[in-house]
Amino acid sequence: MTDPNRPGPAESDQAAGRRLTRSDLAALPNYVPGRSPADLARELGLPEAIKLASNEVPYGPLPGVVEAVAEAAAGAHRYPDMGVVALRDTLADRYGVDAERIATGCGSVALCEHLVRAACLPGDEVIYSWRSFEAYPIIAATSGATSVRVPNDAGHGHDLAAMAAAVTERTRLVLVCNPNNPTGTSVRRAELDRFLDAVPSDVLVVLDEAYREFVTDPQVPDGLVSYGDRPNVVVLRTLSKAWGLAGLRIGFLVAQPEVAAAVRKVVTPFSASATAQAGALAALTQADEVRRRCDLVIAERDRLTEALRKLLPGVPESQANFVWLPLGDRSLEFGRACEARGVIVRPFPGDGVRVTVGTPAENDAFLAAAEAALESGSG
Repeated sequence: MTDPNRPGPAESDQAAGRRLTRSDLAALPNYVPGRSPADLARELGLPEAIKLASNEVPYGPLPGVVEAVAEAAAGAHRYPDMGVVALRDTLADRYGVDAERIATGCGSVALCEHLVRAACLPGDEVIYSWRSFEAYPIIAATSGATSVRVPNDAGHGHDLAAMAAAVTERTRLVLVCNPNNPTGTSVRRAELDRFLDAVPSDVLVVLDEAYREFVTDPQVPDGLVSYGDRPNVVVLRTLSKAWGLAGLRIGFLVAQPEVAAAVRKVVTPFSASATAQAGALAALTQADEVRRRCDLVIAERDRLTEALRKLLPGVPESQANFVWLPLGDRSLEFGRACEARGVIVRPFPGDGVRVTVGTPAENDAFLAAAEAALESGSG
């Protein structure tokens, strides 16, 4: 007969100091989303606040997307197509690759997580530049892999020579964010050619091209076109940014068939919802409108960069839909100063501040806040 006063196994484990979750995750930073503009507006007593923290495109859903999503939502009681066949076929036609080389997921960040899970066992190494996308260390840690961070170069970009030198027998995957989030800097063709030639063929190189549609520098290669046929190269893309589907979460990768098949095995079943698939299919019919919107963003990006360089030396050239202010230890103070004026930006403590390119009026409001913050010493 069980003694009711005797501690159960879980109570005994806790009493012995054992945790219910992995102890190594306690030191892992949380992913930080952009603050809610509605919350800030209420706090400041403003009719509205401006959010330039999450790299969204500010022009609303593409034509046809809302209608497609509404139609798909009528079948919300049914599971979506787990194979995502129609979308994979459409992507294959658009990008000129076989559908068996495509895997889809809940944004490119989820696919990055699936890639690490498919490639790495505990203790294997994942190399990435730092600072780069803040999800990379979280993805590596939750997969049991070891992060190898290679510091950014003096221009706030990837030091590919140092990344190649960091490869060891334990390295299974290298992440190259191009353009780099959050600094907007890019790796050009010649240096990427040398890097890929130096990396062993049994190490996956993941080209994270979430912001590819905003690239204007002809020396920044399209990973699919230039390297898509290399056996150890995987290209990540998303429909969250230029294609305006951030709220639906859909992304894709292109890899060799065996790599794509392995990723499809570990993708969470049915994670690409029916509404996301429908919205993506509708968005992909609007390539001309996407190009028009990207051109608007690029023009504003260039205007912002020119204006900011007059206020702050060292603002790097961006090839994404955001700009980077290398403010170092002043980053948090600058972010607070902008919020006090109703503009939400994204500080990275100790490194800098990322500012999404918004509408011309939003960008003007940010420039006014930035000028006031920098002149007052709050940044």
